[in-house]
Amino acid sequence: MRVACVVLAAGASRRLGRAKQLARVRGEPLVRRAARAALEAGCAPVFVVTGARAAAVEAALAGIPVACVRNAAHAEGLASSIRAGVAAVADTTPLCDGVLVALVDQPAAGAALLRALRARFEAALGARIVACAYAGALGAPAVFPRALFRELAALRGDRGAKAILEARGEEVIAVPFADGARDVDTEEDAAQLDD
Repeated sequence: MRVACVVLAAGASRRLGRAKQLARVRGEPLVRRAARAALEAGCAPVFVVTGARAAAVEAALAGIPVACVRNAAHAEGLASSIRAGVAAVADTTPLCDGVLVALVDQPAAGAALLRALRARFEAALGARIVACAYAGALGAPAVFPRALFRELAALRGDRGAKAILEARGEEVIAVPFADGARDVDTEEDAAQLDD
């Protein structure tokens, strides 16, 4: 099955005060690490949605085969980036069976996890959502079937796809991801990236 990936990397990083997309793990910017994980997991194509500090974030992706999608409405929140990414997938990849939505600031979401999500999606024949389970909830990274692209395109605000995951919770295949809640929002978080 063909699974595209949308890496959400458009945020302004207000709490951190600098571009979290460019924070480094073992010398590699988070945005490049997230895009590389998607490629290594076999996702194709991989779109990185940029917005705040777009030029610098896109420069960090030089030399790897991903497409950048600029989200002019990024200040609206996560939903606008999901809409932009899903629109790019729908426009360019008509035979795509699903889309994996990943966040740029989950350093523990590597290729092995994304491969596991894809495998569960394929085992379900692309008919069910496969999402990570952590902190008592379902969340990203998550794979959504093509049949839900319209629902993803209708999202609004700063909640991302949580509303869809909550509404369809009984139908979602959950994949445990113990480090899913570990993200990068503060300087303390960023300082721990190389741990």
